[in-house]
Amino acid sequence: MKSPDGDGAADPERADAARNRARLLAAARRLIGEHGAERVTMQAVAREAGVGKGTLFRRFGDRDGLLLALLEEAEADFQGAYTFGPPPLGPGAPAADRLTAFGHALIDRTAATTDLGAALGRRLLPRHRNASETGRAFHRHVSALLRDAGVDGDHDMLAHALLAFTNFETADYLGQECEVPVTRLQTAWTELVRRVTRPDDSTGGGSHA
Repeated sequence: MKSPDGDGAADPERADAARNRARLLAAARRLIGEHGAERVTMQAVAREAGVGKGTLFRRFGDRDGLLLALLEEAEADFQGAYTFGPPPLGPGAPAADRLTAFGHALIDRTAATTDLGAALGRRLLPRHRNASETGRAFHRHVSALLRDAGVDGDHDMLAHALLAFTNFETADYLGQECEVPVTRLQTAWTELVRRVTRPDDSTGGGSHA
């Protein structure tokens, strides 16, 4: 928005609002890192950010609105990594390698107790992520990689089947109840990708030539 003088300068009120939003999100991230999302209150976030509680409520509506903004920020960072980042997660590697790297990164994030996106996703997203924009973005990405890898079959359904292995319910059951380590889950993902993208390869193991 231009100033009254027409010099193209940003509206000071809008700039202040953007700074307040960034300050509030940074404060919420710090408090969640220290205490966990379930123990962080709107009053504590406002106090940590040095702004009035009314400003916080006007900006985010309620506590879930604040947490959702943090979740969207964390997921945007991850989406940027697999969409535009360096290979093999990002463009520049063969599609099967990118699919393997995507699953490994997603399993890492889902299992990590310090990953803000995973922690908030468990609280705010549907159980399998499927109905969320995050879940739809994951599905589009996996489906596109299957297509680029030359996989025959229903890419849409195959993507759902692969992503079922990474949902919160599966990850928590295998990781917490069955005590399966992350490395074993990632090895299983590698094998799944190999079997889907190279069904005639009988060498096994999932290693690349």
